[in-house]
Formats: sequence, C-alpha cells, structure tokens
Amino acid sequence: MRLNAHNLAIRRNGRDIVSSVSFQLSGGTALIITGPNGAGKSTLLRAMAGLLPFAGGTIELIRNTTDDQQADDRPLFEHCHYVGHASGVKPSLSVEENLALWHDLMDPVDWPSDTSSGMPQHNHSTMDVETVLDHIGLSHIADFPASYLSEGQTQRLSLARLLVTQRPIWLLDEPTAALDQASTKLVTDLMNTHLAKGGMILVATHIDLELSNRTALSLGAIGEPS
Repeated sequence: MRLNAHNLAIRRNGRDIVSSVSFQLSGGTALIITGPNGAGKSTLLRAMAGLLPFAGGTIELIRNTTDDQQADDRPLFEHCHYVGHASGVKPSLSVEENLALWHDLMDPVDWPSDTSSGMPQHNHSTMDVETVLDHIGLSHIADFPASYLSEGQTQRLSLARLLVTQRPIWLLDEPTAALDQASTKLVTDLMNTHLAKGGMILVATHIDLELSNRTALSLGAIGEPS
C-alpha cells in the first residue's frame, strides 16, 4: 500500500494555506508533519479527511499485493480515521455508548499486507468495545456520562475510535495534547502497533514521538492560522 501526493494546494477565503506539498508514504510508515502555527498542518489533515476541498494537486492511494498495483477509486477519506482538535465525544452519552456509536457509524476498511516489502502478514480485525475500553484504561468508568471525563480521559476516548473500526490511514492532529506521560506512551504504542500491521499515520505534532518507522514533512507558514 502506498499513498502518493503531488503538488497539493488548499485555499481558504481566497488565501493560500497550503501550496505545492508533495510526499510519498508506504505502508508501515508515519509522516510527521511539522511547522509553525499557521503553516497549514491542521488544514492539510482536514482536507485529507474530506472536510475541506483541495484547490489543486493529486492524491492517490495504491493498494498493492505481491505483484499487482491498483489505484483505489474510493474517496481517500473512506480509508481514514481522523482525530482532530475537537474530540467528537458526545457528552450526554456514556463512555461505552460513545465507542459503540463510532463502531456502528464507521465501516471498517481492510488493507492487504505488502508481502513484497517483507512486511509480515497481520490480522487487521476490529476490537470489540469492551476490549478497547480495557485497553485504553477506561473500562472502570464505561457507564459514566462522557461529560464527567477529564480532558486527558476525553482525549483517550476520542483516540479509542481508532481501534473499534479498523482503517489503514490514521490522520492525527496533536494526538498527545492534554495527555500525561503514561497516556502519551499508550498512544505511541498504539501508533507503533498500527505501523507494524502495515498501516499509515500522518500526524501533526510538536513533540518527538517515538515511532518505529517515520519520515518528515515540514510546512512553512504561508497563510492564516489553520
């Protein structure tokens, strides 16, 4: 699996926010997106998630097996999980109900293991809600309304959607914001597990995440804050 982006551009309110951005990302690799405030990091991730239009350029997902390479004609966002600054957590629902809602709303998307690259075969199956709650350390408050959660717990619940429905591409905007050291390690471990399965991650961050296989994309400030 490979993601090819060429000469991407995004405009908002008649102003260039992202311009001439190109990259190539292979399965099992994370792209660390850096840059000053206003460089367009969040804007780029939102556009890839289908929340904003691209003004120019091309982006293509190639699903490859051993010898065959084929562009996937589905919209890119159907292959993606997006976790942005807004948590998406419904405060009136319980912790467990929030996860169950995400599970029911989002269709899973499997992806082939790239045996030609030597990457081992992995099971991409989705975890059940109870297992995910235990994994992220929220099982003891599964019945609590989400409005009772601390900022860090809310962020962990938001990130838990990555596990209840499998998708190959994770788009993460400052995923460790509001997290303590232990929770940051938990999230980093989740990301490394996803990479080990051949998934891709595009992450905007200001900290040095200890990811196993990564490359970098630096954006310069050319427009209004994203």
